[in-house]
Amino acid sequence: MKKSDKQFLFNLLETPSPTGFEMPGQNVWAEFLKPVADSIQCDAYGSTWATLPGKSKKTVMLEAHADEIGYIIKHIDDKGFLRIDRVGGSDAATARGRRVHILGDKQVVSGIIGNTAIHLRRDEQGREKAPAVHDLWVDIGASNAKQVADMGLRVGHPMVYQDGPAELAHKRLISRALDNRLGSYIIAQVMKRIAESGKKPAVTLICLNAIQEEIGGNGAMMATYRLKPDTCICLDVTHATDTPGIDPAKFGLVKLGKGPSVSHGTCNHPLIAKRLIEIADKEKIGIQHESSSRFSGTDTDKIFHSREGIPSALVSIPLRCMHSVVETAHLDDIEATIKLLEAFVLSLKATDTFHQTLGV
Repeated sequence: MKKSDKQFLFNLLETPSPTGFEMPGQNVWAEFLKPVADSIQCDAYGSTWATLPGKSKKTVMLEAHADEIGYIIKHIDDKGFLRIDRVGGSDAATARGRRVHILGDKQVVSGIIGNTAIHLRRDEQGREKAPAVHDLWVDIGASNAKQVADMGLRVGHPMVYQDGPAELAHKRLISRALDNRLGSYIIAQVMKRIAESGKKPAVTLICLNAIQEEIGGNGAMMATYRLKPDTCICLDVTHATDTPGIDPAKFGLVKLGKGPSVSHGTCNHPLIAKRLIEIADKEKIGIQHESSSRFSGTDTDKIFHSREGIPSALVSIPLRCMHSVVETAHLDDIEATIKLLEAFVLSLKATDTFHQTLGV
């Protein structure tokens, strides 16, 4: 990974963009693509897309989601403590003792999610259980509600963990919000590489960075209805199940560092999956496979049935410790995914339809 590309990725990861408040990160993403995209636009709620014209008006959309999980202020008590609620699938069990950034009206305010000493929180049998989200409290250094207000905070302000990116040995990257800043980074890199290669694709490329995936794919649904792509590849993260205590019989087997996964079933069009497999074989890109029995749990579920139906597929980056501050990815998987999607876009012809046909 080039130094400039790593800086872009780290900027994305460090910029707080919780669900419903994605615009800070969208501006970082748009600024990176400004030199190479023909146009960059956003809709009323902030989903942002960049366009690279091809030789035809047929369009392929690469989609990722811009939002991250977090918390939101639900109540401020008389002593100046904040009570909070989830934004997306935040894990209250890992929240105690963490530092947070609260996005206030005046400034970003630092705080901590309180961690009552273990000596004081055991029950009569000496046991304890994970806290519910309503048990959590945030200390920002205030002594009363007025001091909280003076700092520019009120009910409804969001917060994210302060933890940013770092590298471990053997090409491991850790951070909060790898879900799904990795997808945002990868689709931007695909457009940049195609633009700089001088190879004009046969179809127009749209890269969509959608809002509000973590609460149901709202941004993808709105933007897809507007953009009407002919084909779509969604990019998200998936659970790497190669850590202790995870049963592959229940969750499938996906390994860190063994390449992106291609999903099969439900929203995933079999002909697009077939094309991805063929490209991976031709380009010698390692891929893995996952099944989707009812739904994928990603924006693909909201995209494929838009209007009369959009042939779509899901490509995922293996991720350990999802929805935590130590989400872990492998740099080789990131690069392999960029290469796979770049080759997919360049493989498309204006005559490709990915329509099923009857054999009678």
